[in-house]
Amino acid sequence: MTDIAMLPESWRGVLGDELQQPYFKELAEFVEEERAQGPVYPPRDEVFAALDATPYDKVKVLVLGQDPYHGEGQGHGLCFSVRPGVKTPPSLRNIYKEMQEELGLPVPDNGYLMPWAEQGVLLLNAVLTVRAGEANSHKGKGWEKFTDAVIRAVDSRPDPAVFVLWGNYAQKKLPLIDETRHVVVKGAHPSPLSAKKFFGSRPFTQINDAIAAQGHEAIDWTIPNLKG
Repeated sequence: MTDIAMLPESWRGVLGDELQQPYFKELAEFVEEERAQGPVYPPRDEVFAALDATPYDKVKVLVLGQDPYHGEGQGHGLCFSVRPGVKTPPSLRNIYKEMQEELGLPVPDNGYLMPWAEQGVLLLNAVLTVRAGEANSHKGKGWEKFTDAVIRAVDSRPDPAVFVLWGNYAQKKLPLIDETRHVVVKGAHPSPLSAKKFFGSRPFTQINDAIAAQGHEAIDWTIPNLKG
């Protein structure tokens, strides 16, 4: 995992040095030890899937999640997203509900958010791996340093972006973002615990208005149905 070739090419210039840091080598060893003992999600080749799906120079929006889903076959490296054929998790169901209320878009039959990622929505978790069945099991092992570097890299680009920070955990990253250059959309987390405050927050309109003001093309938030 410390091999720079594992990083998508567009991110190597801004993140390559992180992989050589002592903390990252320790992190890589920890994750490999965890994999030797049992399932770790997502699979090795999807750890950097969010960076793969959204190249550095194409990021319009950065959505920050916490850590991957820990159920079998769920997480595939994009926050809030699950593979095709996997039941849509509760937080994402609430995101879809808000999307339907706010934009009038139909709720799709799947939780696969790749269409957003391909339009420039970087779906980044703060922690990129998790032990099967144990939420937050890889918290505090070094991933946060790496993903802070991702946030700083997007922040340091001349081209402005929109940062979406849902919930207290995500909002702790505010000091990493220059709010005079970028737009931050804040709100309650869409999880069932705080969804009442999330509903009606109109994040999609806020994001697209900010993108337009930054001179970028708006995101089409439609997620196509996968079943005919």
